[in-house]
Amino acid sequence: MAVLPTERAGAASGATTTAPASAPAPRTPESTTPEPTGASADEGAGSSRPRSPRRLPRPRPVHGVRTGDGVPLHVEIRGHQGPVVVLSHGFTVDSDEWSPQIAALRHRARVVTWDQRGHGRSGWGDPSNATIDQLGRDLAAVVDAVAPNTRVVLGGHSMGGMSVLALARQRPEWFGTRVAGVFLVATSAGDLISDGALGALHTAARRAGLLPAVLQGARLAAPLADHLPWRDSALGRWFVRRMAFTPDASDEEVRRLQTVTESVPLSVTSAFSSSLLAHDESGALPALARVPTTVVAAADDRLTPAAHGRRIAEELGPRARLVLVDGAGHAVNQTHHEEVDAALLDLVDGLRHR
Repeated sequence: MAVLPTERAGAASGATTTAPASAPAPRTPESTTPEPTGASADEGAGSSRPRSPRRLPRPRPVHGVRTGDGVPLHVEIRGHQGPVVVLSHGFTVDSDEWSPQIAALRHRARVVTWDQRGHGRSGWGDPSNATIDQLGRDLAAVVDAVAPNTRVVLGGHSMGGMSVLALARQRPEWFGTRVAGVFLVATSAGDLISDGALGALHTAARRAGLLPAVLQGARLAAPLADHLPWRDSALGRWFVRRMAFTPDASDEEVRRLQTVTESVPLSVTSAFSSSLLAHDESGALPALARVPTTVVAAADDRLTPAAHGRRIAEELGPRARLVLVDGAGHAVNQTHHEEVDAALLDLVDGLRHR
């Protein structure tokens, strides 16, 4: 197993990633829209870096994208030039979480975002299909719709990264042909909660034989619980801050993410729980090893600890680049987007010149 040197980024280390981004491509006029309210600010949590206005290219909807089981997917594309970059969002958020990276890629790429089933503006379908395996197939449908004859870069944060891994297992022949590169942020190839925040509780329930009953009970209770007044609570904010951020995150950042996560119906979150707990896509890594892959890990991530990113990069070997962002939690692509943006631009610009 190759052991990679770690590139550190973030205020805590005082260092940046080692490879500078290439010069931007010539700019062309393009309509813009303001950054959505739910997008991150230009500064890291607790940072004194000045804010600067960010505008996003106006999205163009991609109509008629449906999954194999008939679920309609909300897909958007921005930009008119450069490589196609398809970004998959994480669990209980939506495609707006990529707003900082969309802004960074403006004039450098055609950026495709989509809401995964049950999230954002996409449909839901049969709860039995709420699996990582199905998300890989859904991603394949998006790629077929937006880039049937064009190579793409696939990016994924958290559950979105797992969707990319599932696609790599299902369509290994795409990697090196249709897929030119991969960008993974705060994700895992498996064994997700063995060393995460819920690891001890999960292990105890599994050993006691209670885990199936607990998950089934959560699924049955979800429709009723959705009608109870539990949203926008102080306890919810504490939980979001602890799971997704570092202690110095602003109240505004925490409230934004709380609003988005609590907008996802509990029937959706409970349906995905079994698949997330059983997630194992280690078999997908040989396919990813065929293409340049950047793995971003957050040093203080409680949901997908940095060890998961390191393991992915080590398994991928010399074509992988590991970037460890100090002082960042799970929402690293928002709170520390400058470091994440730089790593993504390095990957995309490197592929532009291949």
